[in-house]
Amino acid sequence: MPVEITWWGHATCTVEDSGVRLLTDPLFARRLAHLRRRRGAPPPPEAAEADVVLVSHLHADHLHLPSLARLAPGTRLLVPRGARRAVPGLARVAAARGLPVTEVVPGEELGVRAGVRVRVVSARHDGRRLPFGPRLAPALGYVVQGSARTYFAGDTGLFEAMAEEVGPVDVALLPVGGWGPYLGPGHLDPAGAARALAELAPAAAVPVHYGTYWPIGLDAVRPHEFHSPGEEFARLARQLAPKVTVRVPGHGERVRLP
Repeated sequence: MPVEITWWGHATCTVEDSGVRLLTDPLFARRLAHLRRRRGAPPPPEAAEADVVLVSHLHADHLHLPSLARLAPGTRLLVPRGARRAVPGLARVAAARGLPVTEVVPGEELGVRAGVRVRVVSARHDGRRLPFGPRLAPALGYVVQGSARTYFAGDTGLFEAMAEEVGPVDVALLPVGGWGPYLGPGHLDPAGAARALAELAPAAAVPVHYGTYWPIGLDAVRPHEFHSPGEEFARLARQLAPKVTVRVPGHGERVRLP
């Protein structure tokens, strides 16, 4: 049975496998601080329908409390260990909405519903809740294991043990950009994501984390970093990982893989 991926923008995807809906890093806002949504309508209410939510790290564009508040009661949250201490509002939202929260670290594996498990893996990214204080929490990736094995990388740079830790996967959701003209450490650009793809060697891949939010007033600054990362990743993937099928969905588009 193939897996179905819906990209809602930024790092937010719905992964449907074996009748289970998993939602990654939900961000449904039109605006977040100095960022505004420049492409794609805000996701419809159905985007918030999930059995499990996978939160990769504590940055506000990945752990977004107003978006979590749109989830239905009973939706399970997997978050990095230390998230409730570092982000006190998380506990308040979870209690108000009846969302069970499980804190996880790399190496853990959890059953989420019959036939589907989630394995937690490492990411190379600053996992702190910025700009507040020094409390640390790991940045994570997740491997959803159902009828297919789907790797959601979260936000990460390429690291030596990535392919070994992630293991064999069928589908890779890889970040290929960001929300500003320049990427700092702990990110993948299209070239880095294509190198990661060559090492992971899945059957299929989808680029994410680009082309959605951009700082207000910076539309004319390096606009290619907003518009082109998805197609640039696909072009480089054809060179470095020609056996991998790359799909570049539009906002709100569902693709069936592998």
